[in-house]
Amino acid sequence: MLLLSASDLKRLLLMRDVMKVVEEAFLELADAGPKSPKRTIVEIPEYNGSVLFMPAYLQRSKSLSLKVVGVYPGNIKRGLETTPSILCLIDPETGIPLTVMDGKYITAMRTAAMTAIAAEHLARRNVESIGVIGAGVQAEYQLKGILEVRGAKRVYVYDVLVERSQRFAEKVREELGLMVQVGESANDVASKADILIVATTSKQPVFDGRVLAKGVHVASIGWVGADGRELDTTTVKRSKVVVDTKEGVLSESGDILIPIREGAITVDHIWCELKDLVSNRKKGRESEEEITLWKSVGVGVADAAAAKLAYQKAQEKQIGLWVEI
Repeated sequence: MLLLSASDLKRLLLMRDVMKVVEEAFLELADAGPKSPKRTIVEIPEYNGSVLFMPAYLQRSKSLSLKVVGVYPGNIKRGLETTPSILCLIDPETGIPLTVMDGKYITAMRTAAMTAIAAEHLARRNVESIGVIGAGVQAEYQLKGILEVRGAKRVYVYDVLVERSQRFAEKVREELGLMVQVGESANDVASKADILIVATTSKQPVFDGRVLAKGVHVASIGWVGADGRELDTTTVKRSKVVVDTKEGVLSESGDILIPIREGAITVDHIWCELKDLVSNRKKGRESEEEITLWKSVGVGVADAAAAKLAYQKAQEKQIGLWVEI
């Protein structure tokens, strides 16, 4: 079996390559080909945690995977990862595990790839500024993904932890050469953005949807379950909503479920799924003034696609550690 660490994966995966295989996975999803059961969530209340099991199978690329993700907010006090994760790629012909790899990096890359693919269809062509609310690990990859499909002159960032905002700003200046400003508040950042990335763990809305300018594209990837949300009802109601999968969002995303329970919107307010955009069954942005919203809770086929790519690249470049189990 091949073991691939996060540092191995960083040497192997380029965002543009991940975007390509993830788009192919959603094209297969549009043809009802892959098997991607809804993830199983096991709650561990005595430790304020939960563990997610996400299987998927892509027939065309023969990629069978299982990702296991822990969600333990209390780990931050222990100096541990709050979302530890591993991903296993399995030979679908024999059932023999091929590789086990770091799941957190794969998740960050495939999530950013999905956001970038959605932005290609939903964001305006001319973009001056990108706003980032929540300056954790995901935000960095989200920004890099967006920059694959849209240029920008300025980045505005806000995080409840000021030092994290400052670290993010410094890194973006150094690595991407962009002008970055730390916002005074989430509303300040949201009001200035042409594209707004929202990547928080908040269970309450983090900005007021009334401050969004016409024509903005919002990418929301925060996942906190059916009873929490990072977006308010106003944001969702004002937006053309595209989701990764309706099944996932309508079972797990409070950002959409709470407005539905309030009676502010119905399920029909969801314009389409990502597979509908990549297969050209639905149009994305249709005017310069409409507000568009990409809402993602994650889907296993994207993991399977990125994992197979990593395994192939590792074999080509002879990267990773082979072990006997």
